This record gives sequence, C-alpha cells and structure tokens, in this order.
Amino acid sequence: MNQTIRIGLLRLADSAPVLVAQERGLFAELGLDVAIAIEPSWSNLADKLTYGVIQAGVMLPPLVLAAAMGLRGPAAKMVVAMGLSQGGNTIVVGNRAAERVAAAEQPTGRMVLEWLRSYRIANGRPPRFAVVHHFSTHNLLLRYWLAAAGADPERDVETVVISPEQVAAALADGRIEGFCAGAPWGDVAQQAGAGRILLGTSSVWPGHPEKCLALAEPWLESNPDQARLLVRALLQAREICASPAEAPAIAALLAREDGLALPEATTRAALPGGEAVETLTFMPGAASYPSRAHALWFLRQMRRWGWLDSGADLNLVARRVYRSEVLDAEGVPPRPVVDPPPCNNWDE
Repeated sequence: MNQTIRIGLLRLADSAPVLVAQERGLFAELGLDVAIAIEPSWSNLADKLTYGVIQAGVMLPPLVLAAAMGLRGPAAKMVVAMGLSQGGNTIVVGNRAAERVAAAEQPTGRMVLEWLRSYRIANGRPPRFAVVHHFSTHNLLLRYWLAAAGADPERDVETVVISPEQVAAALADGRIEGFCAGAPWGDVAQQAGAGRILLGTSSVWPGHPEKCLALAEPWLESNPDQARLLVRALLQAREICASPAEAPAIAALLAREDGLALPEATTRAALPGGEAVETLTFMPGAASYPSRAHALWFLRQMRRWGWLDSGADLNLVARRVYRSEVLDAEGVPPRPVVDPPPCNNWDE
C-alpha cells in the first residue's frame, strides 16, 4: 500500500490545483493517498519540506533555490518538478500613497520615485513595504519594478516579511505603506478600503512563473512512480483550474472552511475569467515547465541584490534544482520559454 503523501500549501488562490485534485478524486483515481497541510507561513512550509515532514509543497521558486543553496540553514535537498500557476500577484499601496502614486490610471516610474523620496523626507524613514518571504517572486519582482523606476530598493524602501493572509490587515492598521502579495489579498485590501492596487506583477514580467510543485529529493528518488502519479493528477487539476467555466465552483471550494477559508468573491475575481486587476493563469503553457532559464533569472536577481556569493555557479544550481524528468516521463513536451525581463549586464 502506498504511503500517505503530505502536501503543504498556504491560503492562496494559486493552491487551487491541489484542492481540486483532492476534491474531484483525481488523486484517489490514481491510487494516491494525499493529505493536505495548510501552513501559516512560507518558512514553515520550507522547513517541513526540508526535514521530510511533508513530501511535496506548493512553493515559491526562489525559496526552493535559496533552500537548496543553503541560504536559510543547511542546504536542502528539494527540486522543482513543475509549475502550478502564473501571475496573480499585486503591488498595493495605502490610501495616502494612492492619492499621489495612483492618481494616473497607470502609475509611471517617475511618480513612484518622487513619492518614495518625498515620503522619506517627510517621515524620516523610507516607506515600509511587505513581501510574503524574503526569497519570493514577490520580493524580486517588486525590487525589479522599483529599480526600473530609478529607485534603490535597499535605500528607498524598507522591506518586511508578513504572511499573505495578514498583509491587508497590516496595511489597514498603518503598520506598512504597501505590499506585494498573491491573490486574493490585494483585492481584499482594496475592497476593504485599506489601499489601492497599483499594478499586477504580470505588468513586470508577462506570464511569469509563480507557484511551483516542489518535491523533497529523497522522497522523489525513493518513490519515482508515486511522483509521476502525483504530477499526473496535478496536470489534470491544472487544466480544470484553467477553465473560466469552472471558476465559480473552484472559488466556492477555496472559500469552504474545510478548504482554505478564502473570501469567495475576491477569489473568484482572481481566477481565470475574473475581473481582478491581475488574474491567475493555470494553462499548461511555458511557465509550467521547469525551465532553467526561469531559474537563472531568479538566481541572477538574487545575486544582483547581494544574496548570493558572486562565485556561485548559477547554471549548476539551476540544473540541480529545476528537474524535468517527472514531466518528461509523463510525455509532457518542453514548452517555449516565457522570456524573463532583461537583466542589466552587471546582473549576468
């Protein structure tokens, strides 16, 4: 009899493929016994995956890379087996900032830069922005956007880490001036009147890879057949999640108390066919394949901000962590890569 596969995730709309696979019986049809663990933070999830408490997780790609490189403790043996979602994050500012920065329909870099610097002069400190984890797509895309506007993310912004489900309350309470987080929390903050969405992260990198399926490498090596079946079920679930016709039922599932207890209306708006500023994509397209080009973009941005040793072999890390053999075994062909934003020469 197969052992239980424990999958960790957070209360985010792009965890939907795992919930759908469980609810629709896709795991059971393939003989898999799956238990879902809802974690309070990315650090909890990463720690449990590192130490084998769970076998799989809906993870942030930069966090998997950082854990594998030993940037948050002993080097972890985990791999990125497939992409689960694309896009879905929003950059949000509080109402006072919105009066200036979001006065235009599409805020320009100059507007953002002027607000950042005037805030520092008026308050004696830079504005405080929350991201969901230091090693996150959210932090890297926020920094890339700020730097493109001429800001210095190390000087012009104070970055703090707050779990996704707490960012809207932190903005409302005035503990932060803005945040970058996944769906539905940007829309939750805006509907609550705590702030305003400036833009979605797909404006920074169209179609960017977001959450991935990370596997504990020892478990993968000991259970290759179970890993294949797990990926097969999630491929089927992702196709269901990609259909706008399925979105109302999926939003209702994620809103259930025995689901993720997400707010149903804002979750529905963020799913395919919804009306949110930034909607999630689950199509089995380019960002679903564990492309090393994507890994290298994340790694180069991490090195850009001084998080990596300048002598680290980034190509070696990308090959070691981004592993396509499970998708290859399922006959999933490599897809064209979603081109990352350009890196400056000094980022290479």
